[in-house]
Amino acid sequence: MSERPEGGEWKLPDRGQVAVCCLIVTEAALFTIFVVAYIYYIGGSRTGPYPKDVLELPIWPTICLLSSSITVVMAERALHRRSHSGFLAWVLVTAALGLEFLHQTAVEWRKLIVVDHLTIATNVFGTTFYSLVGLHASHVIIGLSLFAVVLVIGARGHAMLENARRFQLLSWYWHFVDAVWVVVFSVVYVAGR
Repeated sequence: MSERPEGGEWKLPDRGQVAVCCLIVTEAALFTIFVVAYIYYIGGSRTGPYPKDVLELPIWPTICLLSSSITVVMAERALHRRSHSGFLAWVLVTAALGLEFLHQTAVEWRKLIVVDHLTIATNVFGTTFYSLVGLHASHVIIGLSLFAVVLVIGARGHAMLENARRFQLLSWYWHFVDAVWVVVFSVVYVAGR
């Protein structure tokens, strides 16, 4: 982590990078607990509805969320090229993709609750499903809130051009949220059905 420049002095690692790495490790541990609980209780519900009866593969939301990892990289590149308008456009596209993911999650939950009568209290599947998917959705909301702050700051001028490092840290968080979705998708919607 620390580097030794030509002058021979040790350079401490960037505090922001260390902090975000620690956050990601902590969040990964939290998600691991929820994923393990979901796997442990698969098939543990004595009453329906069961995953195979109500879950559909969320292909479109997954495409949206995973695509947002590409658009956040494009935003970083625009920032490094000092293209203010390009940066804001890519951040806006990233946020729109994240919002569409959340919208599709809400549509899914509405169907599960209203049509399929699956709530967090219905059975073990409902409890573990809403806990795990809800935990992920809350992290998407946090990321989108931070993108909104970036957009507000960016709309007021070129402030983000001087803070590329901070946006890089936000992009790390967003990539983590996307990576977690791959695990959640695989466990809940593929293996768990």
